[in-house]
Amino acid sequence: MSFYGAKLALFIGDKLAVMLRDDKPDIPFPNHWDLPGGGREGDESPKACALRETEEELSIRLEEIDIVWERSYLHDGHVSWFFAAHLPASRLTEVALGDEGQRWELMSAETYCSHPMAVPNFKTRLQDYLDARSVELWD
Repeated sequence: MSFYGAKLALFIGDKLAVMLRDDKPDIPFPNHWDLPGGGREGDESPKACALRETEEELSIRLEEIDIVWERSYLHDGHVSWFFAAHLPASRLTEVALGDEGQRWELMSAETYCSHPMAVPNFKTRLQDYLDARSVELWD
């Protein structure tokens, strides 16, 4: 089954890079905290989609090897992908807001997961990653 989009939980140091969505009534979740990612273009792979969108939205270039976790999700008959990547804090200087969103900032994963203005399904997906990572740390 083909996918329609991908998101990336991008950790820089120990914080998550998040963007405040535009405050427009014609977009889903206006004025909510979002993660980089978006819709598929052409026949790109899920990873290529997430990395392209991240570069467009936060001006930082990642490679597929930077991705440490992935999972697909089925929602309303459509498949989307969720990835996680960790970069060293030294890469923070490369981040700059693209042409979407009001601003970006770094936030702890716990803060994002409990934030009332975080996109709800991404809070759940981020928690899935955190839970999986916690299990891996104990193995």
